[in-house]
Formats: sequence, C-alpha cells, structure tokens
Amino acid sequence: VQLQASGGGLVQPGGSLRLSCVVSGFTLGDGAIGWFRQAPGKQREGLSCISMTHGITYYVDSVKGRFAISRDNAKSTVYLQMNNPKPEDTAAYYCATIRSYGPEPNKWDFASWGQGTLVTVSS
Repeated sequence: VQLQASGGGLVQPGGSLRLSCVVSGFTLGDGAIGWFRQAPGKQREGLSCISMTHGITYYVDSVKGRFAISRDNAKSTVYLQMNNPKPEDTAAYYCATIRSYGPEPNKWDFASWGQGTLVTVSS
C-alpha cells in the first residue's frame, strides 16, 4: 500500500486549503481511509475517516464543522478540505488506511501511511 499526501502549505487563519491523498495498492472499495496529524510535542490526533464504499464520514470534535473529507474512487484519491483553519491546526498531516473505524475517534486504528504534508496556519 502506498499513500501520498499533498497540498499542504501556508494558509491564513480563516482561509481554506485542500489536502489530497493518492492511494495505490489498496482496494478502496473494501475499507476506509483517514487523516491524522502530528504537531511537534503533541500526540498524534485522528481527524476524520471515510468508508470508501458508502462514503460514511466521521470527525473528531476539534475539526467538526470546519474540515470535510471526501473521496473520488475513480481517481483513488481522498481529500481533506480545511475551512476556517486556526493556528492550532498547524501540523504535519497524514492520510492512512484504517483497520477499524466508527463514530469514536479514539478507536480508529490507523494501519499504513506515507509521508505527510505540512500545514502552517499563520497570518
């Protein structure tokens, strides 16, 4: 499985940014893909996940209403639309396959991920 995240960069607070994740070597119809982030000195935080077959989505409370996950199975790509980002959203963002997922973020089990993409929210 290979996952390549891209789209990071510098964004102003209140702006928007879309991250992309191209997935290969994984049968998208069988599972789920998610995003997590890692900031220096902080624990990894699961953000969102989406089931590739039915498009069911879940979010952690800290990004609910601001971030939106979506997928394009034909392009083997999962997106994370970041709206109204805040300085505390600054982190490296990773996409990953998920072994188990559901409405409780602390139970998401990320399995495989690639290099992340850095997002800096600053004015």
